[in-house]
Amino acid sequence: MDNTISIISKNEGERLAVAGGNYRIIISGEQTNGNYAVIEMIVPPGGGPPPHAHPDTQEMFHVLEGELEFKTEAGKQLVAQDGFINIPFGGAVHCFKNTSKNYARLLCTVVPAGLENLFHEIGIPVKAGEFLPVPELTEKRKEFLKEMDWKYGQRTYAPDYLG
Repeated sequence: MDNTISIISKNEGERLAVAGGNYRIIISGEQTNGNYAVIEMIVPPGGGPPPHAHPDTQEMFHVLEGELEFKTEAGKQLVAQDGFINIPFGGAVHCFKNTSKNYARLLCTVVPAGLENLFHEIGIPVKAGEFLPVPELTEKRKEFLKEMDWKYGQRTYAPDYLG
C-alpha cells in the first residue's frame, strides 16, 4: 500500500459538467486504493441532481459557500454555509437544489470511492468557472443514464419524487 501523502492544489483535479454544476475530482479512488473520493461541487442557481439513491455508498457534503435546499423522504431543509449532510449506507433517496441567487460550493466525500467514476461517464470536461446546461433528456440519454445507474449501483427517481 502506498503511504505517500497527497497534496492537491486548488487548480488540480479533473473538472466535469454534471447536473448543471462544475464538479472537480479532488482525489479519486484510483489515488486512494478505492477507499474514498473527494469531489468539489460548484452548483449554480437552479442546479442540482434529481432524486437518487446509492445503497452501497456513504456520501457526505460540507457546504463551504452558499446554501441549498436538501430533500429526503423525511422532507426538505435549507442547508447553509458550514452545514454538513451525511447520507449513510442503505439507499436513502436524496437530492439537492440551489434555490438561491448565488453559487453554492460543496465538498462531497464518498465512501467507498466509485461515484466519481459515474461523474466521469456522465459528465463533460469543462474549465474552472465553466457551466454547461443539463443535457436534454432524450430517449437515448434516458437509456444511457439507466445503464449508468445499473453499472454504479444507483437508482434515479423522477424529478418530482420527493415533492
